[in-house]
Amino acid sequence: MAEGTVSGVVEAVSAGTSRASTADFPAVVRTATGSVPSGRAVPNGARNWRARYARALRITDFVIIVGVVFGTQLGWLGFHTQVAMPVQTWPGVSSYTALSCLIVLSWLLALAVADTRSARVIGVGPVEYQRVFNSSVMLFGLIAIAAFLLQVEASRGYLLIALPAGVLLLLLGRYLWRVWLRAKRRKGEYSARVLLVGSERSVKHTADELRRSRSAGYIVAGACIPAHRSAEVLDGSDIPVMGGVSSVESALKLTGADTVVITSTDELGPTRVKQISWTLEAGKQHLVLAPSITDIAGPRIHTRPVAGLPLMHVETPRFSPAQRFVKRMMDIFGSLFMLLLLSPAFLVISLLVLFTPGRPVIYKQARIGRHGREFRMWKFRSMIPDAEGMLQSLLDAQDHGNRVQFKMKNDPRITPIGRVLRKYSLDELPQLFNVLGGSMSLVGPRPPIQREVEQYDDHVHRRFLVKPGITGLWQVSGRSSLSWDDSVRLDLSYVENWSVMSDLVILFKTFKAALVPGDTTG
Repeated sequence: MAEGTVSGVVEAVSAGTSRASTADFPAVVRTATGSVPSGRAVPNGARNWRARYARALRITDFVIIVGVVFGTQLGWLGFHTQVAMPVQTWPGVSSYTALSCLIVLSWLLALAVADTRSARVIGVGPVEYQRVFNSSVMLFGLIAIAAFLLQVEASRGYLLIALPAGVLLLLLGRYLWRVWLRAKRRKGEYSARVLLVGSERSVKHTADELRRSRSAGYIVAGACIPAHRSAEVLDGSDIPVMGGVSSVESALKLTGADTVVITSTDELGPTRVKQISWTLEAGKQHLVLAPSITDIAGPRIHTRPVAGLPLMHVETPRFSPAQRFVKRMMDIFGSLFMLLLLSPAFLVISLLVLFTPGRPVIYKQARIGRHGREFRMWKFRSMIPDAEGMLQSLLDAQDHGNRVQFKMKNDPRITPIGRVLRKYSLDELPQLFNVLGGSMSLVGPRPPIQREVEQYDDHVHRRFLVKPGITGLWQVSGRSSLSWDDSVRLDLSYVENWSVMSDLVILFKTFKAALVPGDTTG
């Protein structure tokens, strides 16, 4: 399933056409997203959003690939240029125009075979981007092998331009569609309508996780709870109860749900779960098993059918030397590039801070890093002198942080220049030197101070398994508006599920947040 929702979901789609009676249910079920009249399904347009969205992606991919491939040919070679190759080996491809047509068709086929438009990967998470990238690179690898074996002397520049340009534009196209999709999902559109089935406690837990990220595209339409009759709403929530587990088929028709999420199976049993799967309409209704474990990313989850049992294997977090080497190389080259690129900004900011009251320009603060070791973190000074000495007197006035991290929306210690620097996260630029020196990483958990560490519960110390970062999930997910529990959850989720692609996604979101800042208290 997608990041930010119930993680580690095993999804199985089964077929069936049977429907149960809706006579035992009220005429209208009111939910947070509207009402569905009794006996009337959700309109086909609402149900077919997956097909419409996939069709839009298919058209966009086609336009991009055709534009890139033929644009590269026209700009680099011109039309109908002959390919140097034995005509008898591959008589159908004797010009670059024919070769371009073959590449376009093969590229579109590769994206389709990799299932890059599946409803299970679109909207959130890096899997969609990974599939687009991997299938494109694999295609051009196969083209290179085929050209070698068939002695095709195709222009290297033609291929070297078309591949990276095409991949970048495909990823950009997917990102722009994802922005549009998330806007629709915030309005309750282009989302799966979910019927939760399980114990009351597990239903509430799963509903909370699904609602944590509306962009994942799951709207809770109702719940079926063992030993419960239909009621107005579930206690302590706005989820309508549609009856017990024997009412799933009728509840599906009444609520218009297209996805059944089994949140616990103690009361259901394997036979009942199988019966539920048989009643679902193939390709239009889906069955999802949601385990109680959360914040586990896809690469750590593997399913293995054994004697008819869909066993889920959850790998323990591993930090191999190869992974650490890759991350360190990303940090070194990334920080060097950004230091060179932003060197004029360093000079301007240094002069601005220099003319504000107090010294120094660069503020050094003790922070706790990997394995609990202390290091000096660098920042442009954004506060008045003796800001630390004023902290104790401001603790009672805290209005924007949480029980461990101190934040104030209008902190009187921050200078006018400092407010601008913090708004755009420019005060954190000197931490690039920390990254280059090895005490920090570009992406990682928030670097805490000793006073905060002293308040940590035992499990929170797992965040010290990796280096702290300039940015991280905590920064692109709310920063100061997060509760302490949410901050810990995001940091530990990053530590246990690290990947190169997740770092790239977080860096992209950080640049976007810096250009269009929201909360400025972090």
